[in-house]
Amino acid sequence: MLIARVMGHATATVRHASLRGSRLLLVQPLRSLTLEPLLALDRLGAAPGDAVVITSDGLAAREIARRPDLARPLVDRGPD
Repeated sequence: MLIARVMGHATATVRHASLRGSRLLLVQPLRSLTLEPLLALDRLGAAPGDAVVITSDGLAAREIARRPDLARPLVDRGPD
């Protein structure tokens, strides 16, 4: 888990059915200058400037969202 700052919102033209009712946030992890901004799923209504806790643990995300059908998170950092 990491603490991150919300930088803004993102839009997806196509999304998995389990993601309906949620928003995508662009977040910047704090206390780590090497991490690039990430996309995060938001079901609580965070706004730009808010501090949030993010996790890449799919089980934890499904438990927090109370959605066992939540899509498994995928991260593609691209070629190094």
